[in-house]
Amino acid sequence: MSEVLAEAKDVDYYIGERRIIEKVSAQVHRREILTLIGPNGSGKTTFIRLLLGLIDPSSGTVDRINDLRVGYVPQKLSVETSLPLTVSRFLKFGVARGPNREHGRRAAVMDEVGAPGLMNHNIHDLSGGELQRVMLARALLRDPDLLVLDEPVQGVDVTGQGEIYDLIARIRDQRGCGILMVSHDLHLVMASTDTVICLNHHVCCAGQPEAVARDPAFSEIFGAEVAAKLAVYHHHHDHVHDSDGRPVPVAGQQGQHDHPGEHNVN
Repeated sequence: MSEVLAEAKDVDYYIGERRIIEKVSAQVHRREILTLIGPNGSGKTTFIRLLLGLIDPSSGTVDRINDLRVGYVPQKLSVETSLPLTVSRFLKFGVARGPNREHGRRAAVMDEVGAPGLMNHNIHDLSGGELQRVMLARALLRDPDLLVLDEPVQGVDVTGQGEIYDLIARIRDQRGCGILMVSHDLHLVMASTDTVICLNHHVCCAGQPEAVARDPAFSEIFGAEVAAKLAVYHHHHDHVHDSDGRPVPVAGQQGQHDHPGEHNVN
């Protein structure tokens, strides 16, 4: 098992008498993509804040490796529209000091996220997919051990959504970092993650995507029809992904990367 980057043990979080998180335990490993799913108001964002040490639990413990470096991609970016800001300057502002502020390093990470031609573009002129790639580049300039993504395909068209998730998998494979995502895109989550935690103030179910999709608790939250469609998905990670995002079996093992013919659960 790969290194545990952060771990919550029996964590509770209350605001006054209101329960936000109750007895939640979870681990995020290096080289793992862990996705939090659940209804609105279920405590997903609160749990991330607890795991990263931004707030303290009411009870329970949270442990992180020493000097954990975190790259964060928020759900939305608010930049004053009257402020002229190029992608290059936006990336520079995202790093306090050191070689990652240099233009060559910024250009290299933009190439890594598949957006090499955007450096001189105004941040306000970008499409949804382009902006998400820039945000990923900004987070990667921190050389993170853990990459945290809050709704990473927010504002991205359907075609671009799959491309973003493929990019996230390549980043994990190439950098060896852990990735913690929050997402409502259930069909894409099942195709893009190693572990799923279904949260509704407590952990309703957790495990590999296909196991979670078959759990009665999942059906109760998202509906039996959605669960039935997602349960046919299988994604066994006895492989890594090459530079184009294609699965490559680990030596001595037979990879399996089966997907249902239909991904639309709407």
